Amino acid sequence: MARATARDSEEFCAFVAARSGSLFRVAYLIIGDHQLAQDLVQESLAKTYVAWPRLRDVANAEAYTRRVIATTAISWRRRRGFHERAAAHLPEPVQPDPAGATVLHDALWSCLRDLPPRQRTAIVLRHYLDLTEAQTAETMGCSVGAVKSSVSTGLRRLRARVGSDLEVRASDDEVVHP
Repeated sequence: MARATARDSEEFCAFVAARSGSLFRVAYLIIGDHQLAQDLVQESLAKTYVAWPRLRDVANAEAYTRRVIATTAISWRRRRGFHERAAAHLPEPVQPDPAGATVLHDALWSCLRDLPPRQRTAIVLRHYLDLTEAQTAETMGCSVGAVKSSVSTGLRRLRARVGSDLEVRASDDEVVHP
């Protein structure tokens, strides 16, 4: 096996400097992706460097490297993971920041505690425990109409403090974001 000499290294560096742009264009046209074309050229040049001492005619080095680009691209496409591409957006839902959820929870709990006890109880039984209006009325010891009224008034007050985009208005000046 022939080893690369200093002269071979100089010739190869001159070849790379002169022809890498052309080789990149070929690789891009074959592979169709800018970053993959760069990788393909680098891998092909590494293979060409290893074969450099064996090349009989250095004038054919570009043709040899183009062939290496083509065969390497074909072998890449045969690989199982080649067709997997990085996506701009992950298909999995992104989990919200737990700190933001804690802040929102605390702010909502504060708003709920600010409601009168009857309204707070009606909302908790009706919406948190998912009881029917009749079950809520029985638990609270009042009529179904009183439950409807308490829930409606309590939710209206909560909505006044909680904006449509889940901002909790602690006061007129201060807004707490989740």
